[in-house]
Amino acid sequence: MKWIEIREQYPGKWLLVEAIRAHSKEGERILEEISVVDSFRDSVSAMHSYMQLHHEAPQRELYVLHTDREVLSIKERRWLGIRGV
Repeated sequence: MKWIEIREQYPGKWLLVEAIRAHSKEGERILEEISVVDSFRDSVSAMHSYMQLHHEAPQRELYVLHTDREVLSIKERRWLGIRGV
């Protein structure tokens, strides 16, 4: 789905979404196609679900977003340092 369709279907909701098709451009992540994993009333529940799913499948590109956002602006962060295995 496109973000505009998701906003219409889930007004005023916190969502856990997965990027199906995405690319990077000038330090920003552009989500072309998105799948809604679940919807939530509050950000705490959404983040808890995100952390659980990310732990189980870290390769999935997941985001927690609120549908009040008209435009998605997702800045990329470069992680420096050592990560544990």
